[in-house]
Amino acid sequence: VNISILIVAVFIFLLVLHHNFLGLSDFLKRELSDSNPLGLQPIDFIPAVPQRLADERNDKEISVVIAASDERLGGAITAMNSIYRHTRSNVVFHIVTLNDTVDHLRLWLSNTPLKNLRYRILDFDPRVLEGKVQVDPQKADTLKPLTFARFYLPNLVPHAEKAIYVDDDIIVQDDILELYNTPLKPGHAAAFSDDCDSTTNKVAVRGAGNQYNYLGFLDYKKETIRKLAMKANTCSFNPGVFVANLTEWKLQNITKQLEKWMALNVAEELYSRNLAGSITTPPLLIVFYKQHSSIDPMWNVRHLGSSAGKRYSPQFVKAAKLLHWNGHFKPWGRTASYAEVWEKWYVPDPTGKFSLIRRHSEAYEAK
Repeated sequence: VNISILIVAVFIFLLVLHHNFLGLSDFLKRELSDSNPLGLQPIDFIPAVPQRLADERNDKEISVVIAASDERLGGAITAMNSIYRHTRSNVVFHIVTLNDTVDHLRLWLSNTPLKNLRYRILDFDPRVLEGKVQVDPQKADTLKPLTFARFYLPNLVPHAEKAIYVDDDIIVQDDILELYNTPLKPGHAAAFSDDCDSTTNKVAVRGAGNQYNYLGFLDYKKETIRKLAMKANTCSFNPGVFVANLTEWKLQNITKQLEKWMALNVAEELYSRNLAGSITTPPLLIVFYKQHSSIDPMWNVRHLGSSAGKRYSPQFVKAAKLLHWNGHFKPWGRTASYAEVWEKWYVPDPTGKFSLIRRHSEAYEAK
């Protein structure tokens, strides 16, 4: 009788254990599928800073999203270093990259003074853009899928209420907590820097009109655009730096709205034919038309990369809280204005793969 009872007890125990194991397996599958429905797979995550560093910083956690392509990895590293060195907050970097860049990125972070950063590496699957981006077969290599990562912020930082997105061609010169605390009006999912603000000169592009208003980005000859009743002279905004209210973003289904206009452009070619700016800008302009808040313009001092000449005075550059080299002249490449300011925060690549072309060109000219 005792043996029979023991056998029954062991059988029940094994049955319960098996049931719990199946439940845990299903839970993990749901977690993976729910949190990463678009192929944004977490690769690496450092959950906490060393205690001695945590004691020096406040408890405020700030999610910063940045894309890191292999050919511009030095830019992303420099941007993160400048942010980290200027804040006492616990910044968590959500670094979006492609799978073939992960090893290089991890090595750069772990074998330099940046080893104490809190970060999460996400692999972006370009297939999520199928049917949403028109690709010219002769210019297929010009498509930069990571530029669209900003459209998927809730998938990148699913548990955050707020996040900051920054391009890789920026440096920060003040505590990013101030930018994070930018007040957003009720119903607004994001705050951008308007291109008509007092710190930015208006940029005229030959054949494309002015790149500071909607006319420079959208084709107003198309009926679909005209039906939106958006004034062509409305100030555009720069999407290279912005603060997002992710709760509002999800409520309004911003990502789906952006994807809708991307797909419509593929079908109807709604963007300006002479578009000089990023192709990520037009759908953002449509979705956030008169529905976004503004960040302090000193937190996105732009167009440092639009020419090799100095656009701003040294005093103004020093006072800026964030410098942005949007344009063709990047501080790590061809000669750009105030590249020496950017270079102060550059962390050399331990693999030697990424080098500063500017230095080489200057050395060549010196000869």
